Amino acid sequence: MFGYPGGAILPVYDEVYKAQARGDLHHILVRHEQGAAHAADGYARATGQVGVCFATSGPGATNLVTGIATAQMDSIPMVVITGQVPSYVIGTDAFQETDIWGITLPIVKHSYVVRSPEEVSRIVAESFFIARTGRPGPVLIDIPKDIAQKEFEYLPCDRVELPGYDGQNEPIPADLLRRAIALLRSAQRPLLYIGGGAILSGAHQEIAKLAQRFQIPVTTTLMGKGAFDENHFLSVGMLGMHGTAYANFAVQGCDLLIAVGARFDDRVTGKLDAFAPAAEVIHIDIDPAEVGKNRVPTVPLVGDVRHVLQELLDATSYEEELLTRAWLEQIKEWKEDYPLQVPVYSDVLSPQQVIAEFARQAPEAFYTTDVGQHQMWAAQFLKNGPRRWISSAGLGTMGYGMPAAMGVKVARPQDAVVCISGDASIQMNIQELGTLAQYGLAVKVVIINNGWQGMVRQWQERFYDERYSASNMEAGMPDFVKLAAAFGIHGVQVSDPSSLGAAVADILAHPGPVLADFLVRRDENCYPMVPPGASNSEMVGLPNPRQRSLA
Repeated sequence: MFGYPGGAILPVYDEVYKAQARGDLHHILVRHEQGAAHAADGYARATGQVGVCFATSGPGATNLVTGIATAQMDSIPMVVITGQVPSYVIGTDAFQETDIWGITLPIVKHSYVVRSPEEVSRIVAESFFIARTGRPGPVLIDIPKDIAQKEFEYLPCDRVELPGYDGQNEPIPADLLRRAIALLRSAQRPLLYIGGGAILSGAHQEIAKLAQRFQIPVTTTLMGKGAFDENHFLSVGMLGMHGTAYANFAVQGCDLLIAVGARFDDRVTGKLDAFAPAAEVIHIDIDPAEVGKNRVPTVPLVGDVRHVLQELLDATSYEEELLTRAWLEQIKEWKEDYPLQVPVYSDVLSPQQVIAEFARQAPEAFYTTDVGQHQMWAAQFLKNGPRRWISSAGLGTMGYGMPAAMGVKVARPQDAVVCISGDASIQMNIQELGTLAQYGLAVKVVIINNGWQGMVRQWQERFYDERYSASNMEAGMPDFVKLAAAFGIHGVQVSDPSSLGAAVADILAHPGPVLADFLVRRDENCYPMVPPGASNSEMVGLPNPRQRSLA
């Protein structure tokens, strides 16, 4: 668990001290409560288990809010435990009192205020059950100080009973299953559109089987990366605003779109009424509220996506006559005409070049990211396995990458963990270098340093007539190498393209944490790009733009 103590939660931390002494739990002291929430989030994403974070009342609790909202937007299972002022002064504006239950009500899956110590066993058991079942999400437990100080006989809760909620999977109605299979068998231009729900349910094997059985190309969202092998010939990579050209052309030209654990987010769809305009839609999702929210499907299949896909597989066999050959040839042609490109300059590094080199040397690493251009380049050029891509997608939280990487490294100490950040994002939670140093967490923090809030600058260049308002980060930028040394961490700066390969190898080989400052071309833009309000076929920045028929 990850946390930071304070007055209202001191009784809990006194028990944490005793539990650590017995070897019952492992507590990581962060430098800011937001870091605790993001670390618990990263732990959960890397393992599929529930992440846990602690904070005290007042500012400690409110500092968790961004991390809670990040987990809620991306459906991450997390239990958040906050201290609260004594119950007998709640409502009097006592020192460090905030209504964290009310503040977080829109951004949690469920929440509790403990009223008596005898409730604790039941509440904790229910919280973990709710957080991890159904559509996962964060659950808050607020504990008043006087309740935490009481002694009582602890009785384990062996069974969770929640009337009206079971979080379990129901079989798909037979008529809906038959309709979905009929669409699969008749489609000539099908496309699997995979979201984060596929990662959460562990459905990568079922997706691979379905794709190969019917020879269906696969595109993923930012949250869905890793659910399908991006080196496979059926993969078309990520779709959406900064997706591959061939993924966006495919979604605009398909006649059947199979949405798996995806929510038709605006960064994916572009102009919604022009998204996949010729397609019938099969929508598979565990949350019935998502089905039909943005796009009304032809066939809705509500349930855990792994179980639903297995039902589809059980009801079909390898087809003798597939109708997708011409479609696969068309996609192959798009891949050849519109490839992702890595710019190479003689005198300066390109951001894509740095990320591609890490992808080459550490293909099996766990990668976390912050938010901005570097996040999109990482999504384009990293080809991750299941749960090895960890990024704030729905909320787009700058400052997420390094604390999330801490959580991943605690969960997977034997694996390489690399955080891809930007010079603006890294400064949001840079104090967590102290946590890396204290625990010797060998995270490799990679700063793609262009001296800007890069995505803000790109939008200002393109849509605001180059009025660069409050986006230049050069003034006041720290010397990251000296800053790393101040924390007792190895720091390195890289600017020479000819030394890139050796520098990356040295960073990955270093036994402890590393802060690596890569000075890159300042005005590099992230393409392709779907402008706001445009359809996915109206990309700008294509390497070889040509008018093509999508018929």
